[in-house]
Amino acid sequence: MTDYAVGDIQGCYERLLDVLDKVDFSPSRDCLWVAGDLINRGPSSLAALRYISSLGSSANVVLGNHDLHLLAVVLGDHGVKPKDTLQAILDADDCNDLVNWLRQQHLAVFDPDRNIFMSHAGLPHIWGVDQALALGQELEGVLQGEEAPTYFREMYGNDPAGWSPSLTGMDRWRVITNYFTRMRFIAEDGRLELAAKDAVDTAPNGYAPWFTFPRDDETRVIFGHWAALEGKTGIDRYMALDTGCVWGGALTLMNLDTLERITCDCS
Repeated sequence: MTDYAVGDIQGCYERLLDVLDKVDFSPSRDCLWVAGDLINRGPSSLAALRYISSLGSSANVVLGNHDLHLLAVVLGDHGVKPKDTLQAILDADDCNDLVNWLRQQHLAVFDPDRNIFMSHAGLPHIWGVDQALALGQELEGVLQGEEAPTYFREMYGNDPAGWSPSLTGMDRWRVITNYFTRMRFIAEDGRLELAAKDAVDTAPNGYAPWFTFPRDDETRVIFGHWAALEGKTGIDRYMALDTGCVWGGALTLMNLDTLERITCDCS
């Protein structure tokens, strides 16, 4: 049995099959960690979503911002954006089943034996692993519960800019969402800067890439979301797996034991 992690698929189903074929992936034997953004912008979002959901317990999935966007369209009455490639999912006979499956997925996961944490956008230095997992579980409860429509109607936004344990309700849920699914640049006090999306040397004044701040643990972090990094953080313990497949880059798969990276060209 081998555990692999894959970066942002974003509906690039054929490329996903290509990279899994390179390691002879078998769901009867292996497990696939998916770092969020299974869907959207790519050509085959429905096929990608159906495939990952069909893996059952052989998939370990965290939600990305594009996955939450689909849920916001279905459950929060938001419109489809011009660049979205979600219509095939919305029109599918199994749309409700797929949406319900997505709602059951995680915001963050942790393997204590490997000391590896995964969320779509990473792990802010202001949270320990246990705190992050607890906050992820708190938000998962909202997504799965009766408050989900309210959450998805009001999910979008950049405020509050930073975490405080005193936050309640939608402000609390939104900022947790933003740390797990949208974070790139962060201030020392934990405030997020969510407008900047480019390379690490474009950090706005007073902010830096989240993975450059020191932590009190040795936890390794798998994340996607930041294609401009091209899979490179310069720090071994922070493993960026979004290598821009949907933008013509590559789809990256990583063996969680050897940390070997396997890629397939998406040009």
